[in-house]
Amino acid sequence: MNSEENYIETQPHRFFFKGKGSAYFSIVFVNFLLTIVTLGLYYPWAKCSKLKYLYENTEFADSPFAFLGNGKELFKGFIKLLVAAIVFFGIYASLAYNQQLVLAVIFLYSGLFLLVPIALHGSYRYRLSRTTWRNIHFGYRGQITELFSEWIIGSILSILTIGIYSPWFTTRIRKYMISNIRFGDVKFDYEGEGSELFVIHLKGIFLSLITFGIYSFWYTKDLYNYYINNITIEQNDYLHRVESKMTGGDFFELFIVNYILLVFTLGLAFPFVQVRTFKYLAEKLLVEGTFNPDAIVQTEEDYKDATGEDLASWLDIDLI
Repeated sequence: MNSEENYIETQPHRFFFKGKGSAYFSIVFVNFLLTIVTLGLYYPWAKCSKLKYLYENTEFADSPFAFLGNGKELFKGFIKLLVAAIVFFGIYASLAYNQQLVLAVIFLYSGLFLLVPIALHGSYRYRLSRTTWRNIHFGYRGQITELFSEWIIGSILSILTIGIYSPWFTTRIRKYMISNIRFGDVKFDYEGEGSELFVIHLKGIFLSLITFGIYSFWYTKDLYNYYINNITIEQNDYLHRVESKMTGGDFFELFIVNYILLVFTLGLAFPFVQVRTFKYLAEKLLVEGTFNPDAIVQTEEDYKDATGEDLASWLDIDLI
């Protein structure tokens, strides 16, 4: 399915983000006040309102996405995660109190390390199942046991090779997760290679050092475009590429203007920076080929356990 003859080029379908900084600022400000007043209990509803706004203002082929999750689902996941966190840190505190410091540290870091694949799996499964476009659901069909296996093996090899294996590790995780994404009867895949990613990192780090960081914007461009441009979509036995048109100059301008906005407003412009970033990235993104949005057939089911979504937030892992 990876042969070049399977790729047919026609007019691409583009993404657009139509959100406004002022409207998003109002949502973020109200969420902040209500979260403070409720001592954090409003957080699930705050996150949900932000996601709904971001999704409904993101368009593909002239149709907006929608996030169907709600604060109640996220709150249930929040409570489950809170109970688990109390038990986890309770065990850690007990070990530390009994002066088993080495065991306590091992338990803490190994536990946090193993939470990452759980967060990734749960967040993908929940968020994608609650994401629709033209009433067609996305879905994630990965298995936590398989992801755990990839995570453990890749982590061990990365440690044994002093980080050299990390690009292959990253690629295997990305390939596993993306290849299990569905959009109705449309299947996603990832064609990146660890060796190519290794070269991008090697080149990017070296040139960033000798240019005193100036090349870092082009390094970021190479990484971002590589991750995006190796995503394929299979529909009716034809492959269609997702492509990013971002340049190093685009990332330079995006960073500099965002930095100035944040510094001169003491961080108050953060919602405007987010909207500006989404708009910038979306308008440089497209799907090539003969992809036919009107031919997608619904195949995915709802999944409403948001525990993994909340865990991903706690670990600062986000899909957007």
